[in-house]
Amino acid sequence: MEFLTVSHSNALVVMSCVVALVAGFTGLSLTRDLAAKPILQRKLSIALAAITLGGGIWAMHFVAMLGLQLPILFYYDAAITLVSALSAILLVGGALILLHFTERTPQIITIAGGIVGVGVLVMHYIGMAGLELCRAVYTPAGVILSSVVAIGLCIVAIWAAYGQRSNKNVLLGTVCFAAAVCSVHFLAMAGTNFEPVPSIAEFGPTMSNETLALGVIFFSFVIFGACLWVSVTYLVVPAPVGRNDAADVAPGQLQRIQIPCEREGGKVFVWSSDVHFVRADGHYTQVYTATERLFCVWPVTEATKRLVPTGFLQSHRSYLVNPAHVARFERTKDKGRCIFDGVDLPPAPVSRSKLKVIQDALAARSGAFRAS
Repeated sequence: MEFLTVSHSNALVVMSCVVALVAGFTGLSLTRDLAAKPILQRKLSIALAAITLGGGIWAMHFVAMLGLQLPILFYYDAAITLVSALSAILLVGGALILLHFTERTPQIITIAGGIVGVGVLVMHYIGMAGLELCRAVYTPAGVILSSVVAIGLCIVAIWAAYGQRSNKNVLLGTVCFAAAVCSVHFLAMAGTNFEPVPSIAEFGPTMSNETLALGVIFFSFVIFGACLWVSVTYLVVPAPVGRNDAADVAPGQLQRIQIPCEREGGKVFVWSSDVHFVRADGHYTQVYTATERLFCVWPVTEATKRLVPTGFLQSHRSYLVNPAHVARFERTKDKGRCIFDGVDLPPAPVSRSKLKVIQDALAARSGAFRAS
């Protein structure tokens, strides 16, 4: 059978790429700074990010498909079209769960990127299966090339966005994500031919291009609106760390902040001035006061960024100590440890590279205390 002549609307091709960019930026922005948020809020953010990224893959595909021009009339199966969207959302959601609820090792980042790539492929080919009155005929080279590009570029995108969680990396990950989604679609389409089919398959209700356009336009507006919403967070200048309770701090004293912790399933806030030391615990931290040990959702990098300006000292890559509660310092050869004034508190180790800094800081504090 002779294949149909295919052409595309350039305007819709460009618009599909814009949709992919906006979806990538919105979804990756929604997953920023999740370690500092409660579990329920993290789950909600990941669900929204999965809908945005997975739905963005779907929207990009069908915006481009709206620009597909064939010499015959064709329709879409509504049920298969819906399944294609849900498949992308679920697979992207699984990747985000791996990234935010397991230890983020290089292997996990690579696996998550691969899952996103599979999500792009599954969405594309399920979506193409929903065509009515014409059938897509694939070439092996097109399938193989689109698969390699999908998985490879999505791994690069996730590494770019999650190798280091900065604004610059989010933007780089956005570009890589959009490049992956658009490249897969157009490479796969380049290796696809179309032939007419005389009858409509009876799987789900038939949907015209006009009906599909309404759904795609609505979802695209939602994505663009969400993009505007998350963009505000890039424009707001955060308050200086430690300034949230300046009125409660006497002149000359170090300012203190509240640390979000969990106790018996409930959320509590502990003043940094009451904390003796903080210890890294995987992607989270343990906060030690005079009488208890509490779980904190901050990773040690976040705790360092927030607590060092308030006077804490990093004695070890996994420990932050409050010099106000250090009872004495003990040195053993090329290492040391800080002993605290609390009851039954374990000592905090001091690494060799931190010895001089900790000794000088504690000596300066001791001298200032005696002088006062």
